[in-house]
Amino acid sequence: MSSATTSGTAAAPAPESAPGYRARRTLPLRVEAARQLRRRRTLVMGAVLAVLPFVLIAAFAIGGDPGGRNNRVTLMDTATASGVNFAATALFVSAGFLLVVPVALFCGDAVASEASWSSLRYLLAAPVPRARLLLSKLTVALGFSAAAMALLPLVALAAGTAAYGWGPLRIPTGGSLEAGTATGRLAVVVAYVFVGQLVTAALAFWLSTVTDAPLGAVGGAMGLTIVGNVLDAVTALGHWRDLLPAHWQYAWADALQPHPEWGGMVKGTAVSVAYAVVLFAFAFRHFRGKDVVS
Repeated sequence: MSSATTSGTAAAPAPESAPGYRARRTLPLRVEAARQLRRRRTLVMGAVLAVLPFVLIAAFAIGGDPGGRNNRVTLMDTATASGVNFAATALFVSAGFLLVVPVALFCGDAVASEASWSSLRYLLAAPVPRARLLLSKLTVALGFSAAAMALLPLVALAAGTAAYGWGPLRIPTGGSLEAGTATGRLAVVVAYVFVGQLVTAALAFWLSTVTDAPLGAVGGAMGLTIVGNVLDAVTALGHWRDLLPAHWQYAWADALQPHPEWGGMVKGTAVSVAYAVVLFAFAFRHFRGKDVVS
């Protein structure tokens, strides 16, 4: 007699899941996005990015015409030439650090915040599959990061046009681009900056699955990003710097030329995507076997 009938009655096969349950319908993106949008840190970050262009306009009005440092010709020299120039300058001064903050914040806070609130285990008990939970949170975090990066140049373009007029993009080294062409190039630049920040996003997201402290995940990602910038400044490393994402973070300047060069952006994209894929894989692999007790 088989073990299934030792009690005299055949055991009914257990259903794989509850009636109507669909894993892909758990934790909808719109629900997660609404939760994140209402959080105070999202509103504060959006306000900071929206106010920055007006702070720059006020600084230029108080301090006079902007100028480069150490006789270097940069986008700062032509910041007040037109609204398009001002938007490019806003990207130039913020891409190295300020735009790192929302990416690290949204991605580093994604999972760790749920653990710190002791709500992570309840989400998984809903039941939300672990891969589905990570995918939903990662998608929303990247979406908010992209929105943050688009917000700054959009506000800067509108504020700069109101302050300095609509006109061609004056290139500091000589020449100009028509306003329409320059605006399209700026859209490409924003997309490239976002791709370049995927390394920070992936690092923050991985740390978010490792620790229950959101500040640790956010701070760790920002700290390692700063270390990458410091290493890129060490010229003794030579060609090894080509393997650092930070080495290519300003390659987008080549797109704002009469005859754009895309080689640096292609290399920067390849380096950033390669690092990001590995780190995202680490995050999913670690969380899949993690003992969630918080």
